[in-house]
Amino acid sequence: MENGFGFPIGGVAAFDPRRGGVVSPGGVGYDINCGVRLLRSGLTADALEGRLPGLMDRLAARIPAGLGRGYAGVGLRNVDIRRLLRGGAEWAVEVGLGEPEDLARIEDGGRLAGADPEAVSDRAIERGRDQVGTVGSGNHFIELGCVDAVYDAVAAEGLGLAPGTVTVLIHSGSRGLGHQVCDDFLPTMDRIAEYHGIRLPDPQLACAPLDTAAAQDYLGAMRAAANYAYVNRQVMAQRVREVFAERLGASAALALVYDVAHNIAKFERHRVDGEERELCVHRKGATRAFPPGHPALPGALQGLGQPVLLPGDMGRCSYVLLGTEGAFAETFGSCAHGAGRRLSRRQAKRAAAGRDLDAELAGQGVEVRASSRATVAEELSEAYKDIADVVDVVDRAGIGR
Repeated sequence: MENGFGFPIGGVAAFDPRRGGVVSPGGVGYDINCGVRLLRSGLTADALEGRLPGLMDRLAARIPAGLGRGYAGVGLRNVDIRRLLRGGAEWAVEVGLGEPEDLARIEDGGRLAGADPEAVSDRAIERGRDQVGTVGSGNHFIELGCVDAVYDAVAAEGLGLAPGTVTVLIHSGSRGLGHQVCDDFLPTMDRIAEYHGIRLPDPQLACAPLDTAAAQDYLGAMRAAANYAYVNRQVMAQRVREVFAERLGASAALALVYDVAHNIAKFERHRVDGEERELCVHRKGATRAFPPGHPALPGALQGLGQPVLLPGDMGRCSYVLLGTEGAFAETFGSCAHGAGRRLSRRQAKRAAAGRDLDAELAGQGVEVRASSRATVAEELSEAYKDIADVVDVVDRAGIGR
């Protein structure tokens, strides 16, 4: 885990609505449904020989990145954005931004039921209007890579991840819209917690009992923001597909392996003290890791378990894991969502001072495109734990394999 506002990043908490349980915006996080999407191509890495720089340039031009407003060619009126907030990735596919088969490979089918666009403030709508299909800032990214090592050949074959396969990993969330939803509800939750006698060591832990109107309003707005995030990643995936087709031809078609959410709260059934209960499970910087056979998984994944996508950093690899019975028993079906920082952004900038990070990365065979050099400095490899160590712990603990 690492520090965060309110809940630590990597925190999981489950509350029983029948026993005074609460929902907490700080237990979900500001970037609601920040998540990771993995696509695979029919190409192997040698097909990118000599083409990678041009491909990266075109992706950077096609998909806006960085703090603030961006525009990816998806013009939204108020009526459109409210349909988007209710329909999620289903809406995107309906308007031609993706394929129907994508939906079976997205957590929740790309749409959280119960979204309430009317609970989303006008300010949040305005912040999100022009950011659909944009990466954002900080540790958000689009990563081109290839399958370098396989630990379970049967599972890898089932996911279409043969050695050498070119892959695309997309990490982003609900942008300014989700951030504003969290901001909007924290003051209300703080007052309600005080009214109910809930003492909090940190105002970012503000919460409301699940049976209150404020809690229901927040859940409706959070689900709407989560649907926005599903659309955001769907649109970016479509833009990547277009660039691949333009630069590499029809053989470069990209299929969706899976899209997982973190920074979210959901009602799920789990066994506690020998009793099955419906709980409101908060995952902040943690991702779902359901085991083989779980009814929430699509048919193609029933025999494998849910894919768990763990990005590394700019100089190290990323991992694909599968959910386990151990995770379902021990962590409410949850797993880590990445390596986790070991240096703050300020510390990382100090460590990068005077270094040519582009040259260092190029020496490792890594091409980088960023909205600013400050972002590259903040995200340098040594700012993060070694993802291989994190995955080893997860595997040994039995909460992902």
